[in-house]
Amino acid sequence: MADITRRFGWRHLRGAPTAHVRHHRSGRLVHDGPGLSFWYRSLTAALSEVPVDDRELAMTFHARTSDFQDVAVQATVTYRVVDPAIAAARLDFSVDPDTGAWRGTPLEQLGSLLTETAQQHALDVLARTSLASALVDGVAAVRERIAGGLAAEPRLPATGIEVVAVRVVALRPEPEVERALRTPAREQIQQDADKATYERRAVAVERERAIAENELASQIELARREEQLVDQRGTNARREAEEHAAADAVRAGAEAARTVRLAEAEATRALRLAEAEATRKVRLAGAEAQAEREVGAARAEAQAAWLRVHADVDVSTLHALTGTRLAENLPRIDSVTVSPDVLTGLLAKLGNPDAGDER
Repeated sequence: MADITRRFGWRHLRGAPTAHVRHHRSGRLVHDGPGLSFWYRSLTAALSEVPVDDRELAMTFHARTSDFQDVAVQATVTYRVVDPAIAAARLDFSVDPDTGAWRGTPLEQLGSLLTETAQQHALDVLARTSLASALVDGVAAVRERIAGGLAAEPRLPATGIEVVAVRVVALRPEPEVERALRTPAREQIQQDADKATYERRAVAVERERAIAENELASQIELARREEQLVDQRGTNARREAEEHAAADAVRAGAEAARTVRLAEAEATRALRLAEAEATRKVRLAGAEAQAEREVGAARAEAQAAWLRVHADVDVSTLHALTGTRLAENLPRIDSVTVSPDVLTGLLAKLGNPDAGDER
């Protein structure tokens, strides 16, 4: 839509680069071209705006195949206006001088023309095609037929329209028919899936069997090696016991020999000590005997000398010496108690000295 501005009874139009504007005043063409900008009076101006850019027209219509099955066709037609003057003359592209809006619906007219033309050619090709063929190869066939029919349609060049491209998006049957058609394929897919599952299970079972066999073989080999290991351990244990016994025997022999040597050395040492002790004791006994003999001889000599000295001494002197010696050897007497009996006896002895001598 053109951008129109009002100023003091005048109007200013500013068009887009993709819109072809035609300005007539009093039946005479004043401005003609895309992206124009000009002033005009609304009471004397006749304006038309024709879009010249590429436009997409989506269409959906129903057709029937040769086996009387309804299909829905989804297609898109790309077109453009190549001759704005012809298009403005054939279709109502006039705009309001005050608002710039189209007075009619030219694009809807173009859409109806293109849709009806495309539908006619699509119905023609699908009416001679079965549903199965249409679903398999119908898209390409319908596209080629629509493109060829629109290119050969004389109304389009007479209207200034050029078809740029045709695309057929899909051909779809009715939902019930589509589900019915999907069933065999789904069954086949399910069968293939089941077959693949069974094959996978069979492969898994075979692999499990191979794994079980490998495990059994491994266990058998392991048991055999364990048996060999037990035998080897027994042999090693016997050999180790024999070596230990031999070592113990050698150790015992060495210990016995060492003990014998120690006993012999101890006996020799004890014998030597005993001999030395006996010799020492003999020598000591001899020395003691000799000393005792010498002491005895000395004592005898002294006693003999003492006797020789006292042989010529008076008896009274001997008595005095004896008393003196006895007094020296008596213990210390602090006090003496003389009883009457003793005193009487002593007095009697003193009064009669002869009696004492007689006794």
